[in-house]
Amino acid sequence: MPRPYKCRRISEIPKVAYYKPAGIPLSMLEENQLSTEEAEALRLKDLLGLEQAQAALQMNISRPTFQRMLYSARYKVADALLNGKALRIEGGVFEIDARPCCQRQTPPCQPDPPEQT
Repeated sequence: MPRPYKCRRISEIPKVAYYKPAGIPLSMLEENQLSTEEAEALRLKDLLGLEQAQAALQMNISRPTFQRMLYSARYKVADALLNGKALRIEGGVFEIDARPCCQRQTPPCQPDPPEQT
């Protein structure tokens, strides 16, 4: 019998949960489903630039679990972008971290704005 999933911690539900190629009716598209925690893994690693160990700690999972989740998320996003599929973000086993950004163990929630030259 497999172990039950550990509840993962995310900062918020994504504001937009569906993406599709422009100009193609939904009825003609295949769809990839990205779990909410996979979207959070992408946000922490690729948008905020956290190390995997830091991101795993923030999500309350092990680093190997974070790495598998990130690999799965990147595969699904690349498949959707390159093969013209829709991408739905929903589902998963998670809890929303209610602590303000300044009380978390990682850098701020929002990435720093790019420097003006």
